[in-house]
Amino acid sequence: MVAIPVLVVLPDEPAVKESAERAMVSRIFALEETPKALPKEFDLDPDFAAVPLGTGEGTAESFAAIARGESRQYVVRALMDSEQITAVGEHADDVQVFADPAIGRALICPGDPPMGSASDVRGLLRVDELQERGLNGEGVALAIVDTGINLAHLRDQGLAPRLDPHVSWSPISGTRPGHYAVDHGTMCAFAASIAAPQSILLDFPVLQSRRRGRSVMDGLLSDAVRAYGVLLQMMRTPEDRRPYHALVINNSWGMFHPSWDFPPGHPGRYADNPRHPFNIIVGSLAGAGADILFAAGNCGADCPDSRCRGLTTGQITGANSHPDVLTVAGNDVNSDRVGYSSQGPGAWHNEKPDLSAYTHFVGSEAYGEGSPDGGTSTACPVAAGCVAALRTNRRPSQLPPAGLFDILRQTAQGPGGATGWDADYGYGILDLYAAMQAGPFV
Repeated sequence: MVAIPVLVVLPDEPAVKESAERAMVSRIFALEETPKALPKEFDLDPDFAAVPLGTGEGTAESFAAIARGESRQYVVRALMDSEQITAVGEHADDVQVFADPAIGRALICPGDPPMGSASDVRGLLRVDELQERGLNGEGVALAIVDTGINLAHLRDQGLAPRLDPHVSWSPISGTRPGHYAVDHGTMCAFAASIAAPQSILLDFPVLQSRRRGRSVMDGLLSDAVRAYGVLLQMMRTPEDRRPYHALVINNSWGMFHPSWDFPPGHPGRYADNPRHPFNIIVGSLAGAGADILFAAGNCGADCPDSRCRGLTTGQITGANSHPDVLTVAGNDVNSDRVGYSSQGPGAWHNEKPDLSAYTHFVGSEAYGEGSPDGGTSTACPVAAGCVAALRTNRRPSQLPPAGLFDILRQTAQGPGGATGWDADYGYGILDLYAAMQAGPFV
């Protein structure tokens, strides 16, 4: 028997509802009583608080149900025998079982020298001209869902980062937001700060998680579910009482190979399944007004990450391919596509990536002096910082995420003046200044 983690969606009952409320209100992440609806063959994870799914549709209406405390469904984590995967669809309609795949940070091709610097990127984005108009991310929360942030390193690199430890969350108890080892998350925080230096960072180190009884992994999707549950709590506070007027969420990670998922056609699959609980939560948060960005991934045909196992088509999967998020590919400071940037179409929504942003430049030096900040891991927070800058004076109630993302797609610059979507760049390279001019931001 090989025990694997799974996500189990259960109907509303007192045990799960109380667990979800304790997590949202008191930050007590536990499910001490086994839900009556949980089939006996599942081993419940008591340290995973139930997360509400609202109506189970991943829409603004679903978020409204969560905000009222009227969810009809909740998701929990459990272990099950891997040999039973094909049989899990046999449970009652109100109990559903979904994949909880490993998720990995989108790193770079080793050995490639950097192209340009963060200063070059700042100039290409015309950040100074936006800041002259007051667009600097002030009042915007920028969540870095990654390996954790090291504030001291960011200060050593000349930044003046601000972080809210009260909204931040970690799957590992006893850790301190902003005090993690210098790694991937610090790189992402640096990149996001290029265009939005006055934003408030939120630290969500989900890639620090552990499987019960196993070694440290890159991360588990279920911990991203829990992190998004914390962000749902923030967003369910009425807009005029929230600590920040906008929330931007950066996700520089994804699932690298289909073998990490349930098999094609399985009802609990993650890669292309709108019914998967994480995809539902992403849609609910977007419906609440959060701007959510995902890296396209590093399975590009020219230089794929080894975890792609040679597979370079159909590799923008799961929430990275969600229609409500902005999916970001990578290009260098010369506007050339970087060879590891995953190409479309997406496994779920065809026109993924949405656009491309700058990467592979000297910036945070999180991996050593002169090392590049690379991968779509860097391109994504560069774009997230641009979104945060544009959000400085524009609340989601005034311009929903879908409207802001439309402006970014419409103003992106296609290679060689090309128009329309293509598999390499999406709708083109992000043009922050053009977006500012086209939208209601100043």
